[in-house]
Amino acid sequence: MKTIINTNFGKILAIAIISMVTFSASAQEEETTPKFSFSGSVDAYYRANITAPNDEEAIAPGSSFANLPGFSLGMANLIAAYEGEKVGFVADLVFGPRGTDAIFASPMYSATGDIVNQLYVYWNVSDAVTLTFGNFNTFLGYEVISPVANFNYSTSYLFSYGPFSHTGLKADFDLGNEWSAMVAVMNPTDLTEFNPTGDYAVGAQLGYSGQFLNFLYSQGGFEVDYTGGFDLSDDFFLGINAAHFSAEDDGGSFTGAALYPQYSVSETFSLGLRGEYFMTGDFFGDASGIGSDVDGDGSVLALTLTGSATIGNLILKPEIRLDSSAEDAFIDTDLAPTSSLASVLFAAIYSF
Repeated sequence: MKTIINTNFGKILAIAIISMVTFSASAQEEETTPKFSFSGSVDAYYRANITAPNDEEAIAPGSSFANLPGFSLGMANLIAAYEGEKVGFVADLVFGPRGTDAIFASPMYSATGDIVNQLYVYWNVSDAVTLTFGNFNTFLGYEVISPVANFNYSTSYLFSYGPFSHTGLKADFDLGNEWSAMVAVMNPTDLTEFNPTGDYAVGAQLGYSGQFLNFLYSQGGFEVDYTGGFDLSDDFFLGINAAHFSAEDDGGSFTGAALYPQYSVSETFSLGLRGEYFMTGDFFGDASGIGSDVDGDGSVLALTLTGSATIGNLILKPEIRLDSSAEDAFIDTDLAPTSSLASVLFAAIYSF
């Protein structure tokens, strides 16, 4: 009887060992199997001026996106990604007004160049080194093109005057102990389809524990940028962005700083304030805001209060914004020049 029991136990132990080995091999195979993912977002908004007419499309803050009157479209963002153990790609396409504004230098050659937000391949050379080749969004600044990743729906002047995207080769390094670094060689800023000038830009980044110091030199223009933030409590976060740009041969300059205090009221609702001070001359100015006919003094204080309510994959964002310029860069309801503009908007963003 004892012999029979020992024999059965041996069989059971052997089966258990074989099962564990098989499960381990299957798990390892699953981990190394490349993964295809499809994600993106859709957004729309309503915008109205409080202190200016709403039948003049040009009357809006001098920053990018979310400047159209009435019920307006943002963009559809479709992202296909293939992630392997060593290599992968990202194809990020945009459709709609926000996407068109983001890819403002295209099409340069391709008839569909204005829908390509990002298109790159990457190679994880080791656990500490990743090479990326192609078209990727900029590494400078606190805000990004996609409204999903921004707390405020409208954008800052710092974001709007800085670069949007680059095409080239970059190398990211994990230096350990929360330190990171990046170096890149690229086409001139925002020339994403090809290089028509023969000039090249260089970029660099040094990061530590979520704080990043960024550098970019492109066609005689140099920008230094700090982006970071701190969790001051479980419910309170403070984001920070500051940048300075200067160009050779009086090509223009700007300097600005922004704070992003954000407070989680509940699991589904948060409040965030963007307070920004921005200084420039007539560098990128146009009829819609700061920098147009301001005699070299385009400084502006912009305050934006945003609420963010989450309902499943849907995010609702009511927002009120006040832009106050050192010059009469706007008009009031009587069509008289004025230095300030108050506006409101309501945005709906669905991400998947």
